[in-house]
Amino acid sequence: MTVDDKKTEYERYEQHAKRLLQQPGIGRGGETQIGSLAYKTILRKPYIYYEMLIRKHVSQDWKILEIAAGTGIHTYELLKTRAKLIATDISFHSLKVMKRHLESDNLNSVVADMEILPFKSESFDLVASAGSLSYGDPEKVDGEIRRVLRPGGMFLCVDSLNHNPIYRLNRFFHYLKNERTKKTLKRMPTLDRIESLSKGFKKSEIRFFGSISYLMPAVALVVGPDFAAKFSDFVDKLVKVRRSAFKFVFVARGRL
Repeated sequence: MTVDDKKTEYERYEQHAKRLLQQPGIGRGGETQIGSLAYKTILRKPYIYYEMLIRKHVSQDWKILEIAAGTGIHTYELLKTRAKLIATDISFHSLKVMKRHLESDNLNSVVADMEILPFKSESFDLVASAGSLSYGDPEKVDGEIRRVLRPGGMFLCVDSLNHNPIYRLNRFFHYLKNERTKKTLKRMPTLDRIESLSKGFKKSEIRFFGSISYLMPAVALVVGPDFAAKFSDFVDKLVKVRRSAFKFVFVARGRL
């Protein structure tokens, strides 16, 4: 990401966090809810699956690094494992919001750029990322992920995919509204990026979600959000969604 883009993103999240800090009584859950509950029912499935993988794979004796943790929406599920967790973000005030609503002796927060992580090589058993891969230079970020992982370590992420033209157009509209930078559009993960990330690990798995998520708000108005979510999942399985997906969850285990 260019210096100007990085500054823009930094200022956007700093201002958002400062507004949150001005609100009285922010408790556990930040703005509203945490984890998958922070999303509408029709969009929760990838985050539910991400949380399930955390519960399935993470051990209490692990040391975890969460990159670009923001205000901690996805941090609590990592904390529930009782592993030692370091949550990083480029925004100081975002981490301050996190600390306000997530209190734990196992949690430390560090202001850090995920392109240049201030940690020794082979320091962590798991690196976790929720929606952050487009906010840094892919080569630098992927290199840092591998560098800080111990041999045998794991990388886990949930993020957006950049192939479906409808979702790409929607992100472009957000760019026109100054809600995204141009570099984040270009660096949205692709299948090639995921394949590249899987190199250097013994095993990797990926699951795709939301080939028709863009239709679900309208469908939910007719049949309700629960049925709409089930219908979306059914379509994903029926068409074996891949390139048309909105979201993906990726896990790479056994860092070589």
